[in-house]
Amino acid sequence: MHIHVDNLYKSFGKTQAVNDLSFSFESGQIFAFVGPNGSGKTTTMRIMATLDTPDQGRCRFDGLNIIHYPEKARQLIGYMPDNLPTHRDLSVHDYLDFFARAYGLRGRRRKGMIDQIEDFTNLKGIRDKMLKALSKGMKQRVSLARALIHDPPLLLMDEPAAGLDPRARVELRELLRALADQGKAILISSHILTELAEMADGAVIIERGKLLRAGTLDQIYNHGREDQEPYQHVAIRTRDDNDRLHRALLEMPSVKQARLAGNHVEAEVVGDEDAACELIAELLDKGFRVIEFKQVQADLEQLFMDVTKGDVQ
Repeated sequence: MHIHVDNLYKSFGKTQAVNDLSFSFESGQIFAFVGPNGSGKTTTMRIMATLDTPDQGRCRFDGLNIIHYPEKARQLIGYMPDNLPTHRDLSVHDYLDFFARAYGLRGRRRKGMIDQIEDFTNLKGIRDKMLKALSKGMKQRVSLARALIHDPPLLLMDEPAAGLDPRARVELRELLRALADQGKAILISSHILTELAEMADGAVIIERGKLLRAGTLDQIYNHGREDQEPYQHVAIRTRDDNDRLHRALLEMPSVKQARLAGNHVEAEVVGDEDAACELIAELLDKGFRVIEFKQVQADLEQLFMDVTKGDVQ
């Protein structure tokens, strides 16, 4: 499935929540939706989930204009809002059964799908518990199960990791990666950028409703470098003084930038992987006792800070 958001506009009174926003991604990809509070992420997701209509623009799922055909689009969408609504008198199983019926699942197919989803999201042990008695992490699992109950090819997830403990965040990340590997397209908004960088294939960065960057992570990190030489971002740790290593790296022609980062030094090496190999050899020739040398992904948090200004609507 190909998801295209084209020239989207949405205002509430005098506030322009979404302003000429365009981006795309496809099946098998997890795209991070990143922006400050009030940047228009939730509004955009609600439009994509057919819960709001835009003032202008369109969203297309494999060519289907969801603005014109919302009923057809809803069969393709699993929407996970930032909070699970509280239903005091419903158990986990009854809640999922209700939504399975709402999506038209009947008989054995409904029972089989509920069993499959409860097993996948590890809810079988609490299927008879009341929703009001669940922890935040379990409520997020139920919300994800509800979004998956009709096996949609697209998942829209608004702050799914908010308030989760470390174990629950790891488990959620593993579930999302498994879903992407099964071929689902996933758009996920979050403020936990380090975790997004670990699981996302691409990102959409917005501020005040406007697009700042969009594409795969490599495309975003290399924005504005298309006509320049490729480079490798590496982390180096030695048994020697980091200040001495830092100075030595800055003197090497192949190193564009270097900075101290805790117990190691990070550097940008101009060239392909052969250039990184040559850098290791040069460090060894200079007497450095290298104990770790690895390629690292550029910091999504730093990129976010670089391209946004912190403006809100």
